[in-house]
Amino acid sequence: MSLPPTTPAPPNVAADKISIETPEQTLLEFAVAGIGSRFLALAFDTLIQSVAIILIFTAAAFLIGSLFHSSLGATWTLALTFLLIFIVFFGYFAIFEAVWNGQTPGKRITRIRVIKDSGRPITPAESVGRNLMRIVDSLPFFYAIGIVSVLLSRQNKRLGDFVAGTIVIHERELQDIRPLWQPPPVAATAKFGAENLTADEFAVVEAFLNRRFSLDPGVRYRMAEQIAARIKPKLTAPPENFPASERLLEAVAAERRASARYI
Repeated sequence: MSLPPTTPAPPNVAADKISIETPEQTLLEFAVAGIGSRFLALAFDTLIQSVAIILIFTAAAFLIGSLFHSSLGATWTLALTFLLIFIVFFGYFAIFEAVWNGQTPGKRITRIRVIKDSGRPITPAESVGRNLMRIVDSLPFFYAIGIVSVLLSRQNKRLGDFVAGTIVIHERELQDIRPLWQPPPVAATAKFGAENLTADEFAVVEAFLNRRFSLDPGVRYRMAEQIAARIKPKLTAPPENFPASERLLEAVAAERRASARYI
């Protein structure tokens, strides 16, 4: 049986998928989150925000009632109330996406995540930037500008995504993936010089091994070839001892895991 050709597939072959070449020159494919899943995540987040605001108003009303004879105390209570509402309304998304690696509670429920166009996690500054643009995206009502932007963008981006250089992707459903890859015991005895890989290169190898079963066979084969070609010059074993690309990645990962440098 002949192996699939090594010619890479053209990027963005489908409207709901995107191909990203990482700084390690590895092609990664992601399913882009559409307007439906993003709206559902927003609905969950808005519900949480609404509950939080109701609780804040309830607590404020109780405090103001108990401070009926203290105008200063009531004034400070009102100031604190409006500050908390501002944080809940404007800081909710930025804080959660910064702390939860691109996810809010709504995004976690719907299994979508914000990442950089490069495939990297977003930084807190980028999270703040993309969410400040919600003020514009939500105009004139019900995120009308944001919806139009998503519909017109090939990668389903709202204005905040364009500003921060981010994209929203789908994560795999738990029932669609296998347990995280674990190296077979015998593989750990192989010596290929895995200690020469950088942390980023090893992370790419691990990411591929963990998600390879969800890839189309041709894509899986090409990604294994590309990653193996990237790391081979850093390995110390003779090239004639290299197994097939995917087996090589397994062996290198097993060796790295067995070393003191694995985190």
